[in-house]
Amino acid sequence: MAKEISQAAIENFKADFASRKDARIAARAAQTNGIFKASQDTQTQIDLNPTFSIEIETGKVADQKASGRCWMFSALNTMRHPLQKKFKIKGFELSQNYTNFWDKFEKSNWFFENVIATANQDLGDRKVSFLFATPQQDGGQWDMLCGLIEKYGIVPKSVYPETFSATSSTALNDTLNTLLRKDGLKLRELVKAGKSSEEIESAKDEMLNEVFRVLAISLGVPPKKFDFEYRDDDKNYHIDRDITPQEFFKKYVGWNLSDYISTINAPTTDKPFHKVFSVEYLGNVVGGRQVRHLNLPIDEMKELIINQLKSGEVVWFGSNVVKDSERRAGLLDTKLYRRDELFDVDFSMSKAEKLDTGESLMDHAMVITGVDLVDGKPTKWKIENSWGEKAGFKGYFVMSDDWFNAFVYQAVINKKFLSDELKHAFEDGSKNPIQLLPWDPMGALAMEF
Repeated sequence: MAKEISQAAIENFKADFASRKDARIAARAAQTNGIFKASQDTQTQIDLNPTFSIEIETGKVADQKASGRCWMFSALNTMRHPLQKKFKIKGFELSQNYTNFWDKFEKSNWFFENVIATANQDLGDRKVSFLFATPQQDGGQWDMLCGLIEKYGIVPKSVYPETFSATSSTALNDTLNTLLRKDGLKLRELVKAGKSSEEIESAKDEMLNEVFRVLAISLGVPPKKFDFEYRDDDKNYHIDRDITPQEFFKKYVGWNLSDYISTINAPTTDKPFHKVFSVEYLGNVVGGRQVRHLNLPIDEMKELIINQLKSGEVVWFGSNVVKDSERRAGLLDTKLYRRDELFDVDFSMSKAEKLDTGESLMDHAMVITGVDLVDGKPTKWKIENSWGEKAGFKGYFVMSDDWFNAFVYQAVINKKFLSDELKHAFEDGSKNPIQLLPWDPMGALAMEF
């Protein structure tokens, strides 16, 4: 039987508080400055000075502004860095808006197909409710970006620039989701009425035509072919005429995207290490690349990242950036805020407990561009963010190794750095990955801004 809080208990709590001199001091500090400022440990700024024993020069950071496209910015940043160096184009950016257009268009079709597949289930069914709660949004994961590039290629930012709705996406997302929910209900009605697959497909095509119109008005019509014209850092003029987005990716980036895989660190009892996982309903391109995660112990993930950095290649990663972070200073450290000391309360939870209870999950993607090794062990990491130059050290952050342990969940690794054992584990596991429920924390989308 539920038991209410008694007045006697409340009086005891008040008396306990009044008896604590340290609590009264903490109260004045917290009530005047807020919890984070009152508990901030300035030693972190000393410990996390931006100097690293291994560092890859990547230049000026990008700015996703008021949109949740960090996963796109970070992924395209990993591709533009070698492009800048190879073709001598300092400050060059790939179009984040181009992948944004096709992502939203493909996510709309992904939503429609899943609505059709679940049309005979009640709207109150948890999976159906999950689909309609957010038909599409800005966020995503690495494999989803690869699926878009494999189908549509990429273009320079100068060819398909940002628009207001790209950089401030709230209104577009609200408008598009209203349309998708309305059309989703219509598709359910057609299935329940026993309409033929041809009739349903025809209706869906009409709906996608309207989605395309909304996106074209808001973001612009993506180019089918374009001229790539630029002067390199030596002032030499170049032009590539009538090139397609797929041809541009092949010529100027030249990656085999299947060489790059997602590794995760999810130390929960339901996810054995060295197994491959996928997430139900997580994706964007129907018929495209499936989201697959190889679960690794944290030390194995770090070793792979360090080896990739040593080779001169940066690393895309996903983390819970809102936890123990100072945006203006660009610091990520579990010791940044001493809330346990401020309140005299134990807040400690294991990484697995945080995942299992919703205390933590991946919300942001960035790029690891350096690491400081002491006696071969990492102590801090250099991070390229996508929040512009005003945040951190001209857009770069410093992450403590303890923060890595607690809040880093995903890292994309070139398969050439995997041991033969890990390669086999990924290849064999990818044939029939363990399917996670749609709301599993490993299905969280990177979209913080």
